[in-house]
Amino acid sequence: MEKNFSFEKKDKTYYTYDQYGTNPMPAFGPVGILALPGAVDFSEKVNHFLLERRREYLDVIAEEDMDPGFLRDDYRIPLNLVRFSSGEGKAIIESTVRGHDLYLICDPLNYSCTYKMFGFENRMSPDDHYQDLKRVILAASGKGLRINVIMPFLYESRQHRRSGRESLDCAYMLEEIFKLGVSNFLTFDAHDERVSNSIPVGGFENIPTSYQIMKSLVKVIPDLEFSPDKMMVVSPDEGGIKRAMFYASILGLPLGTFYKRRDYSVIKDGRNPIIAHEFLGDSVEGLDVLIVDDMISSGDSMLDLSRILRERGARRIFCATSFGLFTSGLKRFQEAYDQGLINHVFCTNLTYHAPELLACPWYTDADMSKFVALLIDAMNHNASMTTLLDPSDKINQLLNRIQN
Repeated sequence: MEKNFSFEKKDKTYYTYDQYGTNPMPAFGPVGILALPGAVDFSEKVNHFLLERRREYLDVIAEEDMDPGFLRDDYRIPLNLVRFSSGEGKAIIESTVRGHDLYLICDPLNYSCTYKMFGFENRMSPDDHYQDLKRVILAASGKGLRINVIMPFLYESRQHRRSGRESLDCAYMLEEIFKLGVSNFLTFDAHDERVSNSIPVGGFENIPTSYQIMKSLVKVIPDLEFSPDKMMVVSPDEGGIKRAMFYASILGLPLGTFYKRRDYSVIKDGRNPIIAHEFLGDSVEGLDVLIVDDMISSGDSMLDLSRILRERGARRIFCATSFGLFTSGLKRFQEAYDQGLINHVFCTNLTYHAPELLACPWYTDADMSKFVALLIDAMNHNASMTTLLDPSDKINQLLNRIQN
């Protein structure tokens, strides 16, 4: 019986359901989701949306005609990361993965995970999460049909290039896990996607988050006017100008940028310290400003820029990043909000966020779990992901809807 996977576009503002065309590929194998400790909650949501997606196939094909394991109640496979009292560990996959198309989901920034070593409670560092990922890959090797890694925040992504006698951590990480047998690697809004040059024959996807952030932005701030005389997009530095150019182009807004004036005679914490932020661009007086970046680390630079823009007469300031780390806590952001320096911050739920952050009136998480579920479904069919990965059409549809 020929299988027809053609779907109506049920949600025209989100994703097309006919992405597999008229000649679809069969599923590569039964999907298996292996959620590492830092990604358990996110993986639960991904599993929910994947099940929801798979049930839609019942509209066009009977369940008895589906491949074994294609439609299940739960795509997650039990995983146990054991820690010995010395701090050493091992991975145990507690159910069969033979013949499965495996998707390992890892959040290297989840600092809420802990383990005991010599009686002390330790928080897991990104290095600990990465070591666990390698353990799971090794546990699945030779059994799973294909191993795919979904690491939303690219481990060591800020150490993507070498200066002098420095380690080249991110490139080596990618090289190492592909040598362990990984077939595909998915990450989001990488600090510098050129790091994929370290694996020229590997399947590496750097996926934008701009549509989901825009969707949250217009929902939370419904009175935004995307007009050149009402709003401006600003990049916090020259390294993020490409990202800001995309937002400015798709929204039809003017673009401004800051550059960091540094003291190159001094090295502090491995970097030349920033002396001042200098703004390049037209006047922001009376305009809403959208500052876009890949991440908020401590947030000091973002708040400094917001203060400068306020001094230049900006009306409202919104910050939009893929990853909100808030490594120095939330106090300064709360104070900036109370003082009127920032109006709202938008990040994604691709990394762990503490309940205290989620409760802040100035913060919104853009949910990426449905998107990740659809990516898994497409990859499982070896289907083209062009429609999914390109946010342009979806953002245009979103803008048309709110403007009409």
